[in-house]
Amino acid sequence: MTDQRPNILFFLTDDHAAPAISCYGGGLNRTPNIDRIAEEGVRFERALVTNSLCAPSRATILTGTYSHVNGVTTLDTPIDASQPTFASVLHEAGYATAFFGKWHMGHGGIHDPQGFDYWEAFDDQGTYIDPLLHTANGDVQTEGYATDLLTDRALAWLDEQEEGKPWCLLIWHKAPHRPWIPAPRHMNLFTDPIPVPETFWDDYSGRGTPAHKATMRVADDLADVDLKQDLPEGLDYDQMALWKYQRYLQDYLRTIAAVDENVGRACDRVVERGEHGNTITIYGSDQGFFLGEHGWFDKRFMYEESLRMPLVMSWSDRVPKGQVVRNLVSNVDIAQTLLDAAGAPVPERMQGMSLLPQITGVPDAEVRDAFYYRYWEHDDRMHHVWAHYGLVTDRYKLIYYYADGLGLANAGDVTYPPEWELFDTKEDPHELTSVYNDPRYLTVREQLKARMLELQRELGDKPYERPTPAERARIIGKR
Repeated sequence: MTDQRPNILFFLTDDHAAPAISCYGGGLNRTPNIDRIAEEGVRFERALVTNSLCAPSRATILTGTYSHVNGVTTLDTPIDASQPTFASVLHEAGYATAFFGKWHMGHGGIHDPQGFDYWEAFDDQGTYIDPLLHTANGDVQTEGYATDLLTDRALAWLDEQEEGKPWCLLIWHKAPHRPWIPAPRHMNLFTDPIPVPETFWDDYSGRGTPAHKATMRVADDLADVDLKQDLPEGLDYDQMALWKYQRYLQDYLRTIAAVDENVGRACDRVVERGEHGNTITIYGSDQGFFLGEHGWFDKRFMYEESLRMPLVMSWSDRVPKGQVVRNLVSNVDIAQTLLDAAGAPVPERMQGMSLLPQITGVPDAEVRDAFYYRYWEHDDRMHHVWAHYGLVTDRYKLIYYYADGLGLANAGDVTYPPEWELFDTKEDPHELTSVYNDPRYLTVREQLKARMLELQRELGDKPYERPTPAERARIIGKR
């Protein structure tokens, strides 16, 4: 007897910004295979992450919980993989489950993937060429380009699955993560000048100290390993910035070309198996990424380019095609959505919502009025972004930088006065000027603060409490 529960094919990439997917209209490249998923199902316009950093986002996607619940708050806090995940629940419910690719939440013992019949995970960040793979049976040294090789190995596993038994296959790529090494076949793509973002020359004059302190400028902070070529002689600062931007975007987009090809390969294999109609196919990234907006690369901030992940999903048997959802959704919703689709029990600790009602035509489906975000890794060694939390609504964004180094990753004993920002994204869609101190927004500001504290309580998070001078002295004295 054939089990009618849906199969799940889940692609996740690293640092893939929505404008670098053509169905999102960024105009930078063409991604026909990712677009195909959206055309056959739904594109989420405002899918937001709870913590814009690789490991924490992956933990949230798997567990359906915020960082303070799953324990992965920073890059230095590995996961306890024994906690419930959508994969472990599906496995217990009789699904064949497999993971291939970038895990990046620790390795060894309780940190290794659990809830999978089979798994192969990159060593730490993984490499683009000849990646080392950790498996339950020991390490495997591979040869080849990671994006291609990962797909080969994942499809070999899929080919072994018995007909009629539901499966859940996670293919989580390294690309397009730094240092953006393309496949040799794509080295000549994107040689025409790539459009420069409108905010590329942003001087941060409309924002607080955190934007000025961050070290993520394309002009100043891209390294030789990123550029892979010597800087041409005789360039002034502006010319150098534009040259670096072109080099950065060329290789970034080239790595995505390989991802899109391999998404197509995997989707085609599902069609060949006769399982397309009853397979949920998801493509997403672990967060957004700055593609030169505000002069930056990287992520971390609560600004939209970093906060917003691309997310497309199809399920031909149940989800009407060609939908665009503009409600606030999140990576914390993915686990519950998949469990709902599979008819599997949802652990009480999960903190998102199933998105199925919104995309299958359920009347009066639940939607968010506001979304809570928290970035924990204060003043990290490389990019120096301040710890902060805040609230997002359809129109407004409130951000609180608590900016205290004590007890936070990598920060030493550095402390700063806290700062607030408020953006009216209807009037200021690029978030260039904070209106926090504008008296016209006083009522809105206080309403947003109250809603943020309410959401913190609902989610079980707590406002950051700055230590007293005496407490600070004791903490420093113990180091």
